[in-house]
Amino acid sequence: VVVLTAVLRHRDFERCLGELRGNPSLQRLIGIEEESQIPNGWNVSRFLDVLGRSPHRLRLEELFNRMVERLGEVVKELGKQTAGDATALSARRLRRDAKEEKSQQEASSNPDNKTDNDKEEKEKIELDEHGLPQPSGGRKEYTDDEGRVVRVVEWFGYKLHLLVDMRHEVALAYRISSSKVGDNEVLPELVDQAKKNLPPGRIRTLAYDKAADCLKVHRKLNREGIKPVIENRSLGKDEKERMLPGHDGNSNIVYDEAGRLYCYDMMSRPVVRHRMAYIGHEPSRGTLKYRCPARHEGWDCPMSEKCNAGKKYGLTVRVRQEIDLRRFPSTQQATKQFERLYKGRTAVERVNGRLKMFWGADDGNVTGAARFHGQVGTVMVVHAAFATLLASLPRWDGTLGKLRLTPIAKALKEKLHGASGGRRRAGAARRRSGRGKGRRGRPRRSPSGERQVTFWRMGSRSAKP
Repeated sequence: VVVLTAVLRHRDFERCLGELRGNPSLQRLIGIEEESQIPNGWNVSRFLDVLGRSPHRLRLEELFNRMVERLGEVVKELGKQTAGDATALSARRLRRDAKEEKSQQEASSNPDNKTDNDKEEKEKIELDEHGLPQPSGGRKEYTDDEGRVVRVVEWFGYKLHLLVDMRHEVALAYRISSSKVGDNEVLPELVDQAKKNLPPGRIRTLAYDKAADCLKVHRKLNREGIKPVIENRSLGKDEKERMLPGHDGNSNIVYDEAGRLYCYDMMSRPVVRHRMAYIGHEPSRGTLKYRCPARHEGWDCPMSEKCNAGKKYGLTVRVRQEIDLRRFPSTQQATKQFERLYKGRTAVERVNGRLKMFWGADDGNVTGAARFHGQVGTVMVVHAAFATLLASLPRWDGTLGKLRLTPIAKALKEKLHGASGGRRRAGAARRRSGRGKGRRGRPRRSPSGERQVTFWRMGSRSAKP
């Protein structure tokens, strides 16, 4: 029933149970022979509470990982270009936990009981008896280019962190955390989980917003050989650019908050700033190469004689990435490659929307940490199951009326069915050779005179009217 609620996109379990009671065919589909065997709402709630505890919760995660691993072995492009994000999910605490929290808040509101550590206690993550984080209040502020807050989103519940494939929009890893945990704290765990689910060296790029712009994340991606496509945070309201390390005050080379290099034309009045030409990333040296914009683009600059010093190729600047991995990643900002990859980050937002609106991850009525983890874990397994199902279906090939299995679908069927698939193919070949026909190779007819065409013959030549 828990899986069926997500598959049929019901709002809650009661609606799914209501449809199950009035649909005998659906009952037989899930193995229920009599209406008396249909569970009640409290049975589903208790099952979900057990499912969210260890070791069942860990087995649910292993099931998701195994399904993604199977897809990664067959779909060669899966996981090459990834994107990550976190979304807010609403949840509620158990009644006894809510009463304890209320009594603690009343005690802390008493002036005689206030201490200097009240702020630290508010930010502390509370755990339940099973070691799972309790639902808590979250807040996210959206600012404009000038740093002013233009929008505030508040919720009570959790954060769902996802790492998805840009092209196929399939989740590769997920984590549920408290609303007080930052995206940059969970991202290294997502990368480790995705790397285990995919073949070695599969992940090439990872796109994320400013929430993951920290030195810890960039170092992690640099060690794993993954190119970060992460938008940078501002250097500061008053500091728009910095002098490149290794250059003194007489140098005319600076860089801004996005890591773009500029050179100043000190001969012109007023002084003119030119953006240096980005040549590319040099992995063997661990540097980013820049060149004089005048020589690269073919225009005259008054500072050419001083900067280029007679070099035909012009001034070359190599910036070591270790100076600041946040400002000088492998994929430089403000380039066509960066913009193209960063636009693909919307894939994770679409996956978030499907999980929340279609499959009930953002129910808001699930109480307790264990039930919530069991509910979200089930939704993620359903998501991976639909991805496997769609990949294994036949595709249109050639003219209309011809459905053929793609190489991905064939490989998936071999993994799913194994040796039994060979027996089915042999049986289908025998039926095509004439066992499914009447005399003179004509399709058999029912007593009423209608043609009988089995499902496996739909679309074949013998099924033409």
